[in-house]
Amino acid sequence: EVQLVESGGGLVQPGGSLRLSCAASGFTFSSYAMRWYRQAPGKERELVASIGSVGGRTNYADFVKGRFTISRDNAKNTVYLQMSSLKPEDTAVYYCYALGRRLWGQGTQVTVSS
Repeated sequence: EVQLVESGGGLVQPGGSLRLSCAASGFTFSSYAMRWYRQAPGKERELVASIGSVGGRTNYADFVKGRFTISRDNAKNTVYLQMSSLKPEDTAVYYCYALGRRLWGQGTQVTVSS
């Protein structure tokens, strides 16, 4: 089955860290650039970070630069989002996306609150 499955979300205090994972199956993961998006309640989905298929070239939204790191392990068919210095405004459902396949995961909730 062609799918993306996110994990690693949860409740964290401001200033804390989380690592999200997105496991791919059913397609040649290493051939596709990957993205993380997020959607907060009442807001549009926004791009957070992206990574190339090979070489790992990365790009970040200004609001996460210096705090989030996207990476991938093609041997494990997994893309990661390491999030640190989390803020309440980072609260959202986080989705991974396979560019070129137009494939979304189901999302994982991240809540930043004291």
